Amino acid sequence: MIENWSEFLSPYSQAVEELKVKLRGIRRQYHTENIHNPIEFVTGRVKPIDSILGKMVLRDISYENLEDEMQDIAGLRIMCQFVDDIRDIVALIQKRNDMKIVEEKDYISHKKDSGYRSYHIIVEYPVQLIDGEKNVLVEIQIRTLAMNFWATIEHSLNYKYQDDLPEDLRVRLERAAEAAFRLDEEMSQIREEIR
Repeated sequence: MIENWSEFLSPYSQAVEELKVKLRGIRRQYHTENIHNPIEFVTGRVKPIDSILGKMVLRDISYENLEDEMQDIAGLRIMCQFVDDIRDIVALIQKRNDMKIVEEKDYISHKKDSGYRSYHIIVEYPVQLIDGEKNVLVEIQIRTLAMNFWATIEHSLNYKYQDDLPEDLRVRLERAAEAAFRLDEEMSQIREEIR
């Protein structure tokens, strides 16, 4: 049992804030050097306590294993204009030495059954605390604006239906995901033609 959630979540909050500052700094560097910026914007959050508890029950995660088994207590989302930008950001993260990549999930090349597309990187990030260094897991999701639009709406609908969407809505959402991906591809082709 976690007696002090604020204390438990504090390193995760610190990781999110530090990584947002670093990624926004990279975004500014692209602007300063006047080259194409693959980062449209960056958001971050710490998972709410009720969501943590719900996921613990769903995935049968004990309090003792929470820090190791729940990889998305801290989360960042990097939004891009183009699918190619996602690859550029992934390469940029892979080169960094201030975090260690634990796992990568390519839901762009291998979309989920629902149609969901995104690129997820789980990193171990060292946070400096008053009593020493603590490594925390952070999930970084990298997606286009179109992917994010679809994922946001799909998530709210699933929440409304308590993850039991009627089949006809599920099929329509999958078609919408494909339409969003075709839009991404079309915009990339237009960009290439303009170049």
